[in-house]
Amino acid sequence: MVRRGISYLGREVTSKPKTNGITNKSSIGQLVVEDYAYAAVFEKHNIDFYCHGNRTIVSAAKESLVDSNLLIEQLKEIPQGSTKVEEDYKAWSLTKLADHIENTHHRFTEAKITELKPLLAKLVEERGNEIPELKELQKVFETSAGDMASHMKKEELVLFPFIRKMEETKKSHAQITVPHFGTVENPVNMMLHEHDEQSKLLQKIKELTNNFTLPKNAGSTLRTAYTNLKAFDIDMHKHIHLENNILFPKAVALEKTLDKA
Repeated sequence: MVRRGISYLGREVTSKPKTNGITNKSSIGQLVVEDYAYAAVFEKHNIDFYCHGNRTIVSAAKESLVDSNLLIEQLKEIPQGSTKVEEDYKAWSLTKLADHIENTHHRFTEAKITELKPLLAKLVEERGNEIPELKELQKVFETSAGDMASHMKKEELVLFPFIRKMEETKKSHAQITVPHFGTVENPVNMMLHEHDEQSKLLQKIKELTNNFTLPKNAGSTLRTAYTNLKAFDIDMHKHIHLENNILFPKAVALEKTLDKA
């Protein structure tokens, strides 16, 4: 039986109890929530499970020009429960998950931005005329980096502290003061929108690098840049997934259970 979830930005999140059966109607985001190992299959076919995880397998397969039966077959090849127990993110408290996102994914993103900016600048200077795409790649990455820096600060200074406060309030059976932003759904909706924009930038980076495929005579600087861009892309997918498909829906649901002063 499908349970209706929260609705935001015109999208409704649905969830299903974990079963051994994967069908055309299975939610791709919920599959990854149940076992992150499924993400590898969606990554292989360039299917966005992190921002648009509310889609069914048949819908996602159609949009990505993939045969849905092949997708299901590959998903079923993933052993049940293959994700490590300590990485069962859906079972974590919201505080633990928010801390993990900050300490792991935010810090990783910052580190990669610091590494990639000078690398791309060097590449444009040295090989920009030879490889014209490098100039646009640098521009797109600069936009992505700037947007993420602002985005993560809003999470760390506003949204995540309130989520932690809600969880602590729930434990103490106290009342919580209505925040200046009214309801947690407001900053959540903003973060979801910004995730969508970031997803478009990541896709553009993939296009400009031919899915991180090195050209002939790449050279060490280009190799290092592509390796770091790919790592940035893969980590961002998990980062956004943990927020869109687990943290944010659970935070909105938690708020509805609290007494407000």
